[in-house]
Amino acid sequence: MTREIAVDDDGQVRLQKLLAQSGVASRRRCEELMLEGEVEVDGEVVTRLGTKVDPRTAVIKVSGKRLPPISDHVYLVLNKPRGVVSTMSDPQGRRTLSDLVADRPERLFHVGRLDTDTSGLLLLTNDGDFAHRMAHPSFEVEKTYVAEVAGRLAKSTVADLLAGVTLEDGPVEVRRARVIDTSADRSIIELVIHEGRNRIVRRLLDQVGHPVRQLSRTRFGPIELGTLGGGKLRELSDDELGQLLELVGL
Repeated sequence: MTREIAVDDDGQVRLQKLLAQSGVASRRRCEELMLEGEVEVDGEVVTRLGTKVDPRTAVIKVSGKRLPPISDHVYLVLNKPRGVVSTMSDPQGRRTLSDLVADRPERLFHVGRLDTDTSGLLLLTNDGDFAHRMAHPSFEVEKTYVAEVAGRLAKSTVADLLAGVTLEDGPVEVRRARVIDTSADRSIIELVIHEGRNRIVRRLLDQVGHPVRQLSRTRFGPIELGTLGGGKLRELSDDELGQLLELVGL
């Protein structure tokens, strides 16, 4: 995330100045936080005022919260509309992510995918290492989906989902599940899983007898879609980015 930080000739900056210019607090309060032992750099508590750091490489935490490094990378949240293909180009001429980010100058990667007929939260970035880690199953980043399904969902079905369902390509762990609404012929359920296998939510719900009619991803790790409109973009806040960097060890 790019922030305008003035550095010395050696590419370094005083820590309290960096904290203040990054919006942590006033310069005086940042100095107090350092003296109180609330600031860590690369895993070490730093209390000496005037300590210099490289703002591009230092891993800085304030009161346990990660402060993202100064970077030319961008990190975006997109509300992907239904019908848009989760690729940057499509030989069949369908609408793609490129159509939604045409005014962005960066070469963007999408973090994982959403099915063409699934809407919701997708992360985009020009940081290849970040994109790889966020999508890699070893980091088990939780994803939250809201699905409208056919039929009335019974409590026993939710219990079955939480107990684990085995699909043709292996078992699926459902971290959390709750029914939001139900009627005689439809139900709305929220599911939290960490896997990203192809069409996994649709296959999971089909397996328990409730085919998906509509599906949307509402959260990716700690990041919420919120009120972001369909087809719209926003940048991650420093706090959101800090949480994700911690989550995947960057």
